[in-house]
Amino acid sequence: MIYRTLGSTGEKVSAIGVGGWHLGLSTVDEELAIRIVRSAIDRGITFLDNCWDYNEGASETRMGKALRDGYRAKAFVMTKIDGRTKKEAAKQLDESLERLEVDCIDLVQHHEIIRFEDPHRIFAEDGANAALIEARKAGKLRYIGFTGHKDPRIHLYMLEVAEQNGFKFDTVQMPLNLMDAHYRSFARDVVPELVRQNIGILGMKSMANGILLKSNTASPIECLHYALNLPTSVVITGIDSMEILDQAFEAVRTFHPLNQKELDALLAKTSAAASTGRFEPFKTTSIFDGTAENPKWLGEEPPEVRQLMPA
Repeated sequence: MIYRTLGSTGEKVSAIGVGGWHLGLSTVDEELAIRIVRSAIDRGITFLDNCWDYNEGASETRMGKALRDGYRAKAFVMTKIDGRTKKEAAKQLDESLERLEVDCIDLVQHHEIIRFEDPHRIFAEDGANAALIEARKAGKLRYIGFTGHKDPRIHLYMLEVAEQNGFKFDTVQMPLNLMDAHYRSFARDVVPELVRQNIGILGMKSMANGILLKSNTASPIECLHYALNLPTSVVITGIDSMEILDQAFEAVRTFHPLNQKELDALLAKTSAAASTGRFEPFKTTSIFDGTAENPKWLGEEPPEVRQLMPA
């Protein structure tokens, strides 16, 4: 396993992380999910991804069971919350702590920053970030970040609003894959800013849940190598079988920093397929937007705004 520093936190984390969503799928039974997590940790993976809303809590519950018997001490545990209000964020965080069976989560991230209004809601006086700051003081979490999959301009705006509020995130998570390099690119527009600020870079959707592979332009190993070649702290990948876990370790074993010729060859293969965003539907459709389908997860809109609305 390769280990990298998580931004300015100083934490050493595995360059590959286990994605939490797949662990709660109906096609993955609980026994297998626990085996995947424990085998990953036994073989050197330390970074575990999850989210309050994944599979109605099943992903966190299964991970919590996997973290028993001493495995918690070997893992860097991350989860995400959807609440935009202080009240909803605090509630979701407490539920995640209970499901994960831990007293403290290493990293909690604001999930699905996919609208330009999200930063304002989160940094409002009674917004979600106030809840996470209080939770950090109380020892319920250690670091704070945010995620999103829609548009790099929204990520940059979130960083801008955070700076206006005197806050610096520890991590930022985003799609980093061979298609992203050509279309509405997080790698081009967001990654350099995170490097400048020394914020931990978490890559996701390296294969877009398998959708990218349907373009027949790159192999799974090539996809992982591309994401590992970026200045990522962690590349989070979905793992729903022991074979896919082996694939992740094989990608690490065979990885070397790509020279320009190798990188250009990979990007040339995906250029045409990537041009319209077809293989990144999380950017171009609402299919991946869980908070759009479930607006109640966000919490109530700001009362001061609702008071301005005509009766």
